[in-house]
Amino acid sequence: MIVIPGPASQILGFKIGNLLKAKVVPLDYKRFPDGEAYIRIDGDIQGEHVAVVQSTFPTDPHLIELFLLLDTVKELAASKITAIVPYLAYARQDKRFRPGEAISIKTIIRLIENIGVDELYTINIHEDAVLSEFKMPIINLSAMNAIGTYLKKYDLKDPYIVSPDQGAEFLAKEVAETLHADVSSCFKKRDLITGEIETEVVKLNVKGRDTVIIDDIISTGGTIVNAAKMLKAQGARRVFVGATHALLIQNARTRIMQAQVEEIIGTDSVLSEVSKISVASLIADALT
Repeated sequence: MIVIPGPASQILGFKIGNLLKAKVVPLDYKRFPDGEAYIRIDGDIQGEHVAVVQSTFPTDPHLIELFLLLDTVKELAASKITAIVPYLAYARQDKRFRPGEAISIKTIIRLIENIGVDELYTINIHEDAVLSEFKMPIINLSAMNAIGTYLKKYDLKDPYIVSPDQGAEFLAKEVAETLHADVSSCFKKRDLITGEIETEVVKLNVKGRDTVIIDDIISTGGTIVNAAKMLKAQGARRVFVGATHALLIQNARTRIMQAQVEEIIGTDSVLSEVSKISVASLIADALT
């Protein structure tokens, strides 16, 4: 196998290649003044099984790079193409919430499949229902066990795991199993026009206990802030936050920490200042 780390996942791609003991083929890449992407694969890949590693945040520039990379690998006659997209953008737009909306993830899927990709690996895709839209094999890995294992270092007192909404409760349960902890979820409503989030106050047995809010994606952090404030108001001893994809846009990290959160724990699916856990071994193990 040959591994090609994309511009968005250079460090992660090299880690995966090293774990697999695979040849890593570098890229030449840059941006022209008008924003167009330049991609050149610096090695021979003809007849090889090629794994392209490229997350898609910031979204649109890195999606275009992903498409260019995959299409070039196809044209250079790789025998098999594996797309490794740890954070797959647009997965939250998997249905029409309002009439006339684009179902964005379907468009992304069609583009990847039409290039001729043989299989795709991702991590904690936002909506499992999206998986059925793919005609090619897609492997959805989970970083929740790794997050739970990382949390053990804090010697949590009577831990209580909370998802900020019911949609993420199955993720919280994975972490709770690793920590042998209690688990529950909050309830939220999102205004489909303004995007404003309202979290319903739910009475939870968290007084004097260490709590962990678990989600797949942290974007602006509004849901996390609401949940953290609720937990502290109910007497939680400490509040931690764990998520696979810590995008942390619009000053999200500051807002979350101001809600008396001890630490934000993310992975390197999207590289950021809170990427405490690497998903390289998770991906490498799945590929072997």
